Amino acid sequence: MSETSTLIGYGGRTIGREELALVPTPAATETHRPVPHHEIVQALIETLGFRHVGVVHDEYAVSPDGMKTFGVLDLATEMEGCRFSIGLRNSHDKSMRLAMTCGYRVFVCSNMAFAGDFTPVLAKHSKSFSLIDCISVGVDRMQRNFEPMRKQVETWQRSELTDVTAKVVIYEAFVEGRLEAPKHLARTVHDLYFEPKYEEFRPRTIWSLSNAFTSAFKELDPIPQFRATAKLGEFLEARFSLEEAWRCWPDRRSFYYSLCVKSCLEAAAPYPR
Repeated sequence: MSETSTLIGYGGRTIGREELALVPTPAATETHRPVPHHEIVQALIETLGFRHVGVVHDEYAVSPDGMKTFGVLDLATEMEGCRFSIGLRNSHDKSMRLAMTCGYRVFVCSNMAFAGDFTPVLAKHSKSFSLIDCISVGVDRMQRNFEPMRKQVETWQRSELTDVTAKVVIYEAFVEGRLEAPKHLARTVHDLYFEPKYEEFRPRTIWSLSNAFTSAFKELDPIPQFRATAKLGEFLEARFSLEEAWRCWPDRRSFYYSLCVKSCLEAAAPYPR
């Protein structure tokens, strides 16, 4: 059986580093030099090691043709109830750039969540591309986000939600399409939030709502799951930072006015004045 047919058999499950090394890499061209998925992972683990950051668990998902991979590496660095993680993606077919994002994995239910979308760490896989330099820059960016992410988790654990607000957020995510995730998961998120399986998530907080989303995403195959979790952090940050600004603004009419002005300026920005 060829390596490609073996990959097709992976369907819907994650693999380890040993199996990742079996994924074939296309030949380089004059303008594009694909980097083997496993070499990127190895470079990342070595770079983390130089910074005295250990990896306690890692898993990967590969598309059936071997062209795309997503992965998550859980780090030895912890915070209360969570462990920091790094999300990784790569492609051989130019469909997406090599990118990383920082995140966390929740101990109690083994959920993973990323703090934002994947951030590219290079422009393209050109002949002059240096894997080590690229990964070093990416890891430095990730480490700078660890402390802000820790503070965000602590804030979400303290931030209580009304039932109406939680339902509105779920509605906005799936019905209004503000979150790139399958719409059929709306009911699952709702049930996991209002009837949680774990005692830790019974408080009606942003933290519990976030975990309801990530628990629902576990129904997805690995690659769609990685994508959805990467978008979730960005969605929740934007949603609740706007709500906090609304609560704190002394004159709510001026708040709406400032949003309108900001939108107009952003719309006009691409055009010459």
